[in-house]
Amino acid sequence: QVQLVESGGGLVQAGGSLRLSCAASGGSFSSYRMGWFRQAPGKEREFVAAIGWNGGRLDYADSVKGRFTISRDNAKNTVYLQMISLKPEDTAVYYCAATEYVTRIARTYAYWGQGTQVTVSS
Repeated sequence: QVQLVESGGGLVQAGGSLRLSCAASGGSFSSYRMGWFRQAPGKEREFVAAIGWNGGRLDYADSVKGRFTISRDNAKNTVYLQMISLKPEDTAVYYCAATEYVTRIARTYAYWGQGTQVTVSS
């Protein structure tokens, strides 16, 4: 069982930056592929980015490619999402999640955090 806790969300102006963190405990963090998802009001949860257990096999949604960077520190049991050039349409609750598979599908991620709000003002 893996517990995930996100932090780092907040309010930022368009064009600004934020770094989200997701701290894991209770399981073998380094054996999981980690992903970030987001959900805006009235919309379905959508894939943002994912990273393999060893920091490889990076994958990004087209909407964030070139602006967001996912990384992980297995020694700290933490995965990060660096976000730059933020846009109002990036406003959402951001979730980190863990999976054993190479996938973008939310239901294949077994463990989820509680989410952190990111609001980008125009």
